[in-house]
Amino acid sequence: MNLTPLAERFVLHFGEMGSRWGVNRTVGQIYALLYISGKPLCADEIGETLGFSRSNVGIGIKELQSWRLVKLMHVPGDRRDFFEPPKDVWDIFRVLVEERRRREIEPTLSMLREALLEKPDNEADRIAQARMREMHQLIDLTTGWLDEVQRLSPDTVINLMRLGAKVQKLLEFADKLKLGGRDESSR
Repeated sequence: MNLTPLAERFVLHFGEMGSRWGVNRTVGQIYALLYISGKPLCADEIGETLGFSRSNVGIGIKELQSWRLVKLMHVPGDRRDFFEPPKDVWDIFRVLVEERRRREIEPTLSMLREALLEKPDNEADRIAQARMREMHQLIDLTTGWLDEVQRLSPDTVINLMRLGAKVQKLLEFADKLKLGGRDESSR
């Protein structure tokens, strides 16, 4: 399989971004190739296209499987293992959010919960614990909101995202109505 200049640019970019996302360049490039190929690929095709050794492809595929970003499949009449990412970009987004939460957010919340249960011995610990409580509350609020958003259909999320600043204006208007109602009731 030969990459067009456009496809090659995409694959190389994902390789560079991989290190920023917590995976190595090889994993990023393998994922990008699988994503844009439009068909399942076997390890040999991936290695040949990207110029990677079979072992590097195998390690990269295992990493992508641990992230639930590729699945193993079989092609009738072919004994090789083929791999493909989820087809729907919203499914990919949901998987990434779930995996990031499981790998990064949940351990942080657990540590914060444990730290907040301890009785502070001195002023420095009381200050630190107060800051940790603020962090815990923010992360907890954010993950709760994210849970609600993930239950929405992709179409609803898209519509919500397109509302953008209109939601803020609506909330400001609602606050003004509430304040106006309180002012009148207190007269």
